[in-house]
Amino acid sequence: MSRILIGIGIAFVILGLLWPWLQKAGLFRLPGDIVIERDQFRFYLPITSTIIISLVLSLLFWLFRR
Repeated sequence: MSRILIGIGIAFVILGLLWPWLQKAGLFRLPGDIVIERDQFRFYLPITSTIIISLVLSLLFWLFRR
């Protein structure tokens, strides 16, 4: 269990360091991502980005299990 938590912590640190480049790459502004903007309100639902991230992570986990 401790190895899993350490791995998750390292993944969050790496994601935090890469976050500025991910935003510039437009990862969370893909077609299919829902953005509703009103006066003093903003709702964002990254459907397409979530699917892509899920596919990449599934592929990585599948490759590491082999």
